Amino acid sequence: MQAKHPEESRTTLTDLVLPSETNPLNNLFGGELLARMDRAASIAARRHSRRIVVTASVNHVAFNKAVPLGSVVTVEAAVSRAFKSSMEIFIDVWVEDRESGNRSKANEAIYTFVAVDETGSPVAVPPLDPETELEKERYEAALRRKQLSLVLAGKMKPNEATELKALFES
Repeated sequence: MQAKHPEESRTTLTDLVLPSETNPLNNLFGGELLARMDRAASIAARRHSRRIVVTASVNHVAFNKAVPLGSVVTVEAAVSRAFKSSMEIFIDVWVEDRESGNRSKANEAIYTFVAVDETGSPVAVPPLDPETELEKERYEAALRRKQLSLVLAGKMKPNEATELKALFES
């Protein structure tokens, strides 16, 4: 299977925050943002694998900045690492200033998707070949995150988590 680049999976969704999507403080509901991130990540995973994909986990979400009513929100997702049948998707959320048009990063998340066939069985996905420095950083960190997740779930022994051990050994 031929490797793909993160850029090939990059997905950008831009939308407006409407009154029905806000909490009593007139900020975007966290759940609404999660759904938007899930949709963008799903498209990125499908573009990479060209298969049916399902959300396996939401590994990390940081709600760093409130997203006010009327804001233009852009969700950018791209595959950060591909494993056997799973893909880690890194998501950046940007808010556009209404007056200046400048964008600032509001939130980020990391989702994991699995490619499946029509019966729901996992299928292999192409490897990922990162190009930019940021893509390479996210690619390397993805293996550590996966190993940590497997250790915490009891699916990997801590002494087998070589990438995690390397962080603590000098």
